[in-house]
Amino acid sequence: MASLSDKERAIRQRLKADFAHYANRCLRIRAKDGSIQPFTLNTAQTYLHSRLEAQREETGKVRALVLKGRQQGISTYVGGRYYHKVSHNKGLRCFILTHEQDATNNLFGMVDRYHQHVPALVRPSTGASNAKELYFNVLESGYAVGTAGAKATGRSQTVQLFHGSEVAFWPNAPTHFAGVVQAIPDLPGTEVILESTANGVGGEFHERWQQAEKGRGDYIAIFIPWFWQAEYRRDVPSGFELDEEEREYQGAYGLDLEQMVWRRNKIAELKDPLLFKQEYPATAAEAFQSTGHDSYIPASLVLKARKNEVAPSGPLVVGYDPAWKGSDRHSMAFRRGRKVIKVESRAKLDTMAGAGWAKQVLDNDKPARMFIDVGGVGAGVYDRLVEMGYGDKVTAINFGSAPLEPQPLDEAGRPKGGYLNRRAEMWGNSKDWLEEPGGVDIPDEDALQADACAPGYKYDSLTRVVLESKEDIRKRGLRSPDEWDAVALTFAEPVVELRIPKRSTSGIY
Repeated sequence: MASLSDKERAIRQRLKADFAHYANRCLRIRAKDGSIQPFTLNTAQTYLHSRLEAQREETGKVRALVLKGRQQGISTYVGGRYYHKVSHNKGLRCFILTHEQDATNNLFGMVDRYHQHVPALVRPSTGASNAKELYFNVLESGYAVGTAGAKATGRSQTVQLFHGSEVAFWPNAPTHFAGVVQAIPDLPGTEVILESTANGVGGEFHERWQQAEKGRGDYIAIFIPWFWQAEYRRDVPSGFELDEEEREYQGAYGLDLEQMVWRRNKIAELKDPLLFKQEYPATAAEAFQSTGHDSYIPASLVLKARKNEVAPSGPLVVGYDPAWKGSDRHSMAFRRGRKVIKVESRAKLDTMAGAGWAKQVLDNDKPARMFIDVGGVGAGVYDRLVEMGYGDKVTAINFGSAPLEPQPLDEAGRPKGGYLNRRAEMWGNSKDWLEEPGGVDIPDEDALQADACAPGYKYDSLTRVVLESKEDIRKRGLRSPDEWDAVALTFAEPVVELRIPKRSTSGIY
């Protein structure tokens, strides 16, 4: 190849350094209308790019889980990102693993289209090209693809860049995570991007999403809502009016009527509002809702509180739910009146460390009352705090004990309604709080909403509310709802802040 001019060298340098610039000028995609067009990053792709680049700059590598709706261009972006890297660097190998053969063919076809249309100035020399591999002989870099149906797929690959597509739908997912995903070296410059739409609760993708959402491990959780897609809208027909649920949804996300028309038509097409939430989620918690699962606390109530703003007032009350089992979290919620100020969680604390955290909060934040669940290690935490002299500030709460309020009676004096136990009662109080006409305010966090909407419920023979147990929630593939348990604990008992008036210098109060 002839030597490059200074102008060509500068062009190539910018194309190498700026992916968004490179994609628009060098890559071609097949648009939804079938035409071949320049690859211009959309809103979702731009956001994803910024998150990945921030992680790469901070850690030197990329480890990301991406949860998104249908046809938002995430695979297109990852394919372009990796083609850019493989065609500009020596010795980089990329492997794509999809959930089914058609998807494998489509993704590899997309990469091959990039290669066929890329300008000669930046097209690498090709040594091999077939239906499963694209090899750049001079750079000794390239692409390979596989389908997740075979348990050993990709295990023997030496890979620096890995793209897992529709991971929630992988057959043999645990084997692939233990094999090909673990085979990526933990070195600077390596990248693992695992993207998927949701596939209900449970499974490898959902479990790893929950870990990433709470900041555990190397992976970051990146959520892409459906309404970032410019094409997800329809003309507003004459006489179109929103119902109450639609008005709340529109206000929560700041949507216009064209987007709401599209949403209504898509729900009608899918014939299931819950399926729409899974396929076109507005929040991560919404994506993982199970069809047929009736949450005790409706997602709409939680969402409204996430988007509301209320000033804190009244005494500070802290609910503390120490971990019961090894995988659970120590969670603490801070509430003043109609505002949950914050919710914090920590993992792998023993009894002494759990008591130490509580002591720090009691000393620094000075809550009027801290309610502690004394199931599991919580009893030891509570006892230690009493020994340290905090008995007047902490109250032991047994989730399984009888409700504080006696069961109500019907007109004939027969027991009817109420709650089975203290935990159900506190969750019921928190639900009533969410329904307050003046509105309440909680942290705008998907993880908190996931916990709030996790438990189902039923009624016993006395029509008492029976909240789904933590054990049964785990069996459905969800984590223990520790953070909302902590919020619920703030409603264990009424708390009044006692104010002692100061004596004036004249001796008169």
